[in-house]
Amino acid sequence: MNDLKKYKSEIKVLGFTTIESIYSTKEVQKIIDTIDQVDTSKDTFRKSSDLFAIRQFLKEVPETENLIFNEKLKEIIKEFFGENYFVIKSIYFDKPETSNWYVSYHQDLTISVDKKLELENFGFWTTKQNQFAVQPPIEILENIFTIRIHLDDTDENNGALNVIEKSHLKKIYRPENIDWEIENETTCNVNKGGIMIMKPLILHSSSRTINNKKRRIIHIEFSDINLPNELNWSEKLEIKKAVV
Repeated sequence: MNDLKKYKSEIKVLGFTTIESIYSTKEVQKIIDTIDQVDTSKDTFRKSSDLFAIRQFLKEVPETENLIFNEKLKEIIKEFFGENYFVIKSIYFDKPETSNWYVSYHQDLTISVDKKLELENFGFWTTKQNQFAVQPPIEILENIFTIRIHLDDTDENNGALNVIEKSHLKKIYRPENIDWEIENETTCNVNKGGIMIMKPLILHSSSRTINNKKRRIIHIEFSDINLPNELNWSEKLEIKKAVV
């Protein structure tokens, strides 16, 4: 926390950074305990042998809001991005100890919205569990940042993200066009209680679990842009409303 300028520069230049010790062991355990008490029978919950996920996480488990937005995280958001950013998407991922779940290299190119509209430069519409997703203009994607909160120690053996440094600067960058002769791949190891901050346009992937250890992540996306016309973010949450 003493070198915020360094972290901020890494996000701008490399497209990502990792910061340790944002949450104490006690704070992490309280978040986990709160999640464990949730009714998992809803449509926004995805359950399989390889992955358990909660979409619209902060809506489904609002009891975690004050726990997640502690003073350290609020300071980082304010210093890095300003006071006008709000939550636009939140997901909880639990990759079990024996998970074979593998995610190949990709960019996060869609946003979650409340309805489907015919809008210029908005395309590739999909619907998952009554939630609309669309690829917006590149300016909107460039404005977004993602914070991944690690509830377990995570490394290359249990699904830590691999990223291609600086790939967020190349706009839409198809995985099949990756030039491995020039690109730099980094594995983002993060200890329990730490966070990873990334730009959604950075190419990233996740490997299978091979060390029999869990990997639980809270993934939260932020923006300060209001969408055009009648279109709204499906999960907008003002940060100041998520804390006391």
